[in-house]
Amino acid sequence: MGERLTPREILDKLVGFPTVSRDSNLPLIEWVDDYLTSHGIEAHRHYDETNEKAALFAHVGPLEEGGVVLSGHTDVVPVDGQPWGTDPFSVVEKDGKLFGRGTCDMKGFDALAIWALVEGHYSDLKRPLQLALSYDEEIGCLGAPPMIRAMQPIVPKASAVIVGEPSMMQAVTGHKGGFGYHLHVQGFEVHSSILHTGVNAILYGAKIIEWVNEMNAANMAAEPGEIAAMFDPPFTTLHVGTIKGGTAHNITAKDCWFGVDFRVVPGDDVEDWRKRFLAKVAEVEALMQAVVPETKIALEERFQLPGLVPEENGEAESIVRRLTGDNASHVVSYGTEGGQFQEGGYSAVICGPGDIAQAHQPNEYLTVAQFEAGQGFMARLLDLLQG
Repeated sequence: MGERLTPREILDKLVGFPTVSRDSNLPLIEWVDDYLTSHGIEAHRHYDETNEKAALFAHVGPLEEGGVVLSGHTDVVPVDGQPWGTDPFSVVEKDGKLFGRGTCDMKGFDALAIWALVEGHYSDLKRPLQLALSYDEEIGCLGAPPMIRAMQPIVPKASAVIVGEPSMMQAVTGHKGGFGYHLHVQGFEVHSSILHTGVNAILYGAKIIEWVNEMNAANMAAEPGEIAAMFDPPFTTLHVGTIKGGTAHNITAKDCWFGVDFRVVPGDDVEDWRKRFLAKVAEVEALMQAVVPETKIALEERFQLPGLVPEENGEAESIVRRLTGDNASHVVSYGTEGGQFQEGGYSAVICGPGDIAQAHQPNEYLTVAQFEAGQGFMARLLDLLQG
């Protein structure tokens, strides 16, 4: 039997792996696999197409359906250019805070979930407990869907999923869905004095960006529906975060690159928004090709994420409310794999330690008090599963 580590010892191990989304997460997955195996828990991996990243899932308790999944992601955002006061890949405790990349988002929860799984293995569980750790959440929740599909034939299907994104241990029952595209506007270079004979990729790209502004203004002015009114802001938002292109001020830009992201409130039709966006792109491309036929706009879909829809009498919500005593209504505008689990036939809720405002920040931290509250939550969950 292996050594039973404390949640803090597990957190120290996890943060020590620099699992930035652009890099492999395999060293962390291998450590978790080895740790669970040392306790007689069989872990299963599902690799991405590069074999450089993997999801991991495991099951303890009776081999039957109806268990509870603790779901977290293993990747973190970069620290490049951020003014950290400590080593971001080492947990430093100071003033009641645990500093380190991912302590809040969301290796704090991952550590607690791993601890709970091992403790559950040594308990007399009447209902199963499962662990699910995904990759590439930070770049569009790309790793969760193949993991969810891989779980189905290997472990008994659970009925409730607790996604441990930072929620201050409150029950979050809804979040926006979304999708995003990379655009490459490919124009035609001429001297700017005869710009009417060329196609300025930046100026034509700006027509799409102005459409983004118009849609945001219209959405903001519209009366929100009942579900949308729960969110802040209470409408679907469109966003352009970066743009680059052009070679010189006296040459019409041959290329322009930017992205458009959508965060869609439950109740709005994601596919309708996609059709409207693609129609606008086609309209602008036609204007370009009327000047120079070989110009075009190339699209690459970056991510697609379903929203988490509040459930009526949802099992996952009921469990979290029972364990936390939180009876208030909470929804968030960020996305998680909760909606993906919900699409897979699970009841899902978000509940994890920490404040989302700390996510992705320099000197990211999780308070000790929140980490301890998370451990208390896990202990009560184990008691519930033994009842």
